[in-house]
Amino acid sequence: MKIQESAENYLETILVLGLTGDPVRSVDIANEMHFSKPSVSIAMKNLRMGGYVQFGPSMHVLLTPSGREIAERMYERHVFLTDWLTSLGVDEADAARDACKMEHVLSVESFDAIKSFAKKHPSH
Repeated sequence: MKIQESAENYLETILVLGLTGDPVRSVDIANEMHFSKPSVSIAMKNLRMGGYVQFGPSMHVLLTPSGREIAERMYERHVFLTDWLTSLGVDEADAARDACKMEHVLSVESFDAIKSFAKKHPSH
């Protein structure tokens, strides 16, 4: 199932914030994404209704298995594309910004082809 780019960004942000080991709160998401708390609250409600997040103790945001799958896919793409663009000589900030856009529009086939090419041609 294809979800909106904004939902993918929220899920990826929750995953990245959770990598610290600290519980993720809606306010942390708002601060990280530079969104208002009410906007994040609405998004969390929609993600919960879609089955992508649930709320744990003290209203901490937790990814469900389907939410985690999407978040990990977006994060893998983001890291790979940022590294790849940087290896091609793109400024790191520009590479990260471009990777954030690209990660949402590439098909599985195109992303896999880029990864395969990059592994076979590490200097490109």
